[in-house]
Amino acid sequence: MSMKLFTLAEAKALLPEIKRLFDLIDRSRAKMRNLSDEARLASEATGGGGTVYGLQYARALSQLMISVQEILGLGVEIKDFDRGLCDFPHEREGRIVYLCWQRGEDDIEWWHDIDAGFSGRQPL
Repeated sequence: MSMKLFTLAEAKALLPEIKRLFDLIDRSRAKMRNLSDEARLASEATGGGGTVYGLQYARALSQLMISVQEILGLGVEIKDFDRGLCDFPHEREGRIVYLCWQRGEDDIEWWHDIDAGFSGRQPL
């Protein structure tokens, strides 16, 4: 399977959807954190035990997986869930680089070499 390459305009056009999906991911992860103790206790129960929180945890996990798959299905790479950091593969000056965006940024204004990571971000 070949890597999808984004123009800057294509990546920017996807930002509202990426922001929406990261919001769903954030909410799902928060719900799972809040229910983690109850889910752990249910998994350790004997004799078919469980809790009313098990279904809520499973729904949050399912929503998380669906949202992640939607982002990946668009060709966008998720780099850090906590920061809402993702990269859009892009061709720049004849080589493949990443257009870089993270939660809190209004627009895509950064890029970096594939092997440079976040610390190598440079303004567009």
